[in-house]
Amino acid sequence: MNRSWIPAVAAYASLVIGLLDISKVVFPHFEHSRMGEWAGILPGIVTTVARASSLVVGIMLVMLAHALRRGKVRAWRAVVVLLPVSATMSFIHLHPASAVISLALLALLVWGRREFSALSDPRSRWRALGNLLVLSAIDVGLGYLIVSARPHVLVGHPSVFDRLEHVVLGLAGIEGPVTFTVDRVSDLVYFSLLALGTLTAVSTLYLALRPERPAAELTQDDERRLRALLAQHGERDSLGYFALRRDKSVLFSPSGKAAIAYRVVSGVMLASGDPIGDREAWPAAIKVFMNEARRHAWVPAVIGCGETGGEVWTREAKMSALEIGDEAIVDVADFTLEGRAMRNVRQMVNRTERNGYTCHVRRAASLTVQDRERIQQAADSWRGTETERGYSMALGRFGDPADSECLVATAHKDGELKAVLHFVPWGPRGASLDLMRRDRDADPGLNEFLIVKTLQAAPSLGITQVSLNFAMFRAALARGERLGAGPVLRAWRALLIFLSHWFQIESLYRFNAKFRPIWEPRFVVYPNARDLPRIGVSALQAEAFITLGRPRRPRLRLPRLRAAQLTS
Repeated sequence: MNRSWIPAVAAYASLVIGLLDISKVVFPHFEHSRMGEWAGILPGIVTTVARASSLVVGIMLVMLAHALRRGKVRAWRAVVVLLPVSATMSFIHLHPASAVISLALLALLVWGRREFSALSDPRSRWRALGNLLVLSAIDVGLGYLIVSARPHVLVGHPSVFDRLEHVVLGLAGIEGPVTFTVDRVSDLVYFSLLALGTLTAVSTLYLALRPERPAAELTQDDERRLRALLAQHGERDSLGYFALRRDKSVLFSPSGKAAIAYRVVSGVMLASGDPIGDREAWPAAIKVFMNEARRHAWVPAVIGCGETGGEVWTREAKMSALEIGDEAIVDVADFTLEGRAMRNVRQMVNRTERNGYTCHVRRAASLTVQDRERIQQAADSWRGTETERGYSMALGRFGDPADSECLVATAHKDGELKAVLHFVPWGPRGASLDLMRRDRDADPGLNEFLIVKTLQAAPSLGITQVSLNFAMFRAALARGERLGAGPVLRAWRALLIFLSHWFQIESLYRFNAKFRPIWEPRFVVYPNARDLPRIGVSALQAEAFITLGRPRRPRLRLPRLRAAQLTS
């Protein structure tokens, strides 16, 4: 029997029950009706503690709802323990309907327990800090409502500052400056604030002290096996070498003939590019990937895969694909500066040479230690942000001895380094642009100069094709400016041009188009349309264009992927 609907129903029910439990304490009208008749029968301390417990249980049920929706086994265990407590509190408060809902949900969870088998997400110390900040904000907000919701029993007219002080002290179990005329209300406020503070302290301490799982990391054995696959099948995908980023994890097919590199970001299992290795083994690797995603209730997704990879992903994983842009690939044999179409690039390169710039293109293996250090320091100083950006189309390192086949192009003037391009291998006869950095004070056209010189030097290095930058929504920009484009396409293009005032969308397309490349579409593969916003946010986080949970101010920029700076 298909019970896949159970986690969603259980999550919504847990959310509703939790909100009801919180409302019983926060809002005064929940305590009226028959509660007043029974208040004298139950001992005051028992009733007060029960109501404070109801508040804590409600908060925990609300917090666990999302994990329950994802089928997390630990959330299931916690909710199964909390629901009987919630039902008991409801009976004490004489809310039988709420108690019946709690027991019904408990029965549903026990009946559908096999649907809750997902393992916990990788742990992080930032979870403890996030828990402290979020719960502290909730504590202050709910505490202020609890103190202020019964103005008829307040002594005098305490100010907002007095009430906040009372809340903050109450979270630590200390009586504050606000007093009440009714002892039962005073006890309720005291125990409620103490319960909130205890919940925040205990949960934060648990998250901070529990064993931490390592972050995504490419082991030496994984890297060795990936390099062996790339040596045999690396020409299939220009993004294949980027799987060697050492902040990725990797899954291999049972035969070991194919692999998928990925990282988990905000509950999304994010792969990039096509699977690596023998195409016949791709389905087996995809099956392993999807099984791992199901085990942890992660959302599976792929960014930047090619058309062939997208076809295999959609067929084997039953997912959908959406074109997100095009990769610019230059065939070295066909590249020339001759002709009217290349006039602007030709003039820009000639002007740069007349201004005294020279270029050196060589393999990374030929760099001296001093050269590596000099280029690395210059590239870091030219970076426009504190965070190293990139994930799907960036290697994230420079000068590693293991990357000796990488290609380095540098521009110089009067003996000073002015710009650098770094290319990773794309099979035995290709190169894929990884890093593009330049001195901000250098003359315009330096990036075009370096790319042209690299393409001209490519034959002597045995390179026949070069992958340049990735252009987001290139097709929409190109088609929208053609004669006969419809109103919808023109409106979409106008929106992209408007956004280009802040994000390099149109400029990347124009920059790439200068070199008359072959455009290869790239896709995002996703399970459901409703997952696209979440996948988009996780991709921006992976590329480091959104930085969350870090001790620096968050930033949001549209990914330019492999272009650090562009000049016209």
